[in-house]
Amino acid sequence: MTIQNNESALRGSFEFGVYTLGDIVPDPVTGQAVSQHRRLQDIVAAAKLADEAGLDVFGVGEHHRLDFAVSSVPVVLAAISQVTSRIKLASTTMVLGTIDPVRLFEDFATLDLLSEGRAEIMAGRGAFTESFPLFGYDLNDYQQLFAENLALLQQLGEHETVNWQGAYRPPLKDAEISPRPLQPRLPLWIGVGGTPASAERAGRLGTGMAIAILSGSPERFRHLAELYRQTGAEAGRSPESLKIAVTSHGYIAKSSKQALDDFYPYYLNYLNGFMARPGTEFRFTREDFEAYTQPGEALAVGSPQQIIEKILYQHELFGHTRFMAQMDVGGMPFSKVASAIELLATEVAPVVRREIARKKSSSQA
Repeated sequence: MTIQNNESALRGSFEFGVYTLGDIVPDPVTGQAVSQHRRLQDIVAAAKLADEAGLDVFGVGEHHRLDFAVSSVPVVLAAISQVTSRIKLASTTMVLGTIDPVRLFEDFATLDLLSEGRAEIMAGRGAFTESFPLFGYDLNDYQQLFAENLALLQQLGEHETVNWQGAYRPPLKDAEISPRPLQPRLPLWIGVGGTPASAERAGRLGTGMAIAILSGSPERFRHLAELYRQTGAEAGRSPESLKIAVTSHGYIAKSSKQALDDFYPYYLNYLNGFMARPGTEFRFTREDFEAYTQPGEALAVGSPQQIIEKILYQHELFGHTRFMAQMDVGGMPFSKVASAIELLATEVAPVVRREIARKKSSSQA
């Protein structure tokens, strides 16, 4: 019982999760692509597995194009809520500039009620912009839409009845915002890709900050964590309320060679499918890929021990309390994703939590 209690306490001190964007591309090995129907079923199955394995968070991201299966994040998370019991359910991310904050809040408040208080909102400006013309928004208003909608979203969480006047949506006059979530306040995170102004905004508003570190050295993002905490302190936010998450592409196998062999063709497929300009291909060799996975680099691909060391190195940089990996990229088969989730939960997470707790205890002695 004591061991179980200790593990439970450690789990709350540092969280692990996985997230998906639901991309759909042909498997580069077999040439086969799953249907949107199958992809959604696999996402629900992955979340159920992550919950049973003991991970803390499962995230789903928003896209509006035929090569992604998820456009309605809260609907997918609501389905997941009914087959899971403990894991937190997060958007990763919602494109806040092109969604009505009232609709967003009501959807996630409903999810919170259905899930017994497990909903979280991660909002960002979005690297993909297909939602702007789809919903009739002007890309020239990209920054202003995000700022206004974020301010309104926070107000919706604080008040049951809202009065609001902005530039981009009809005014609210004594508007009743229903339902109210089960949690006293829905956790809100701002996704940050590298812009100092975004880190300052998150600190000033007292939201969580999720840093997307997808390539290169994590060291170059260290100033964002420092700026976030500094701005938050200047705004009167308590250090405990300022939480940092790191999100990354990742994959784990029993050995380093197996992890590299498994993930490389799918990662390259993902880059060429979604990151390359139309009509071009990434010149990204196996040697380039292996360089991206070195200890001082962001890509979290390797054996359990390598991932443990990478997360602990990043913890020295950021002091973050959450790590989330996107594993199911580029047509990666569900069986491989499932195996990696199990390894993250059973071989990586317990060691990282114990080591962070040990270092914290030593520093306080």
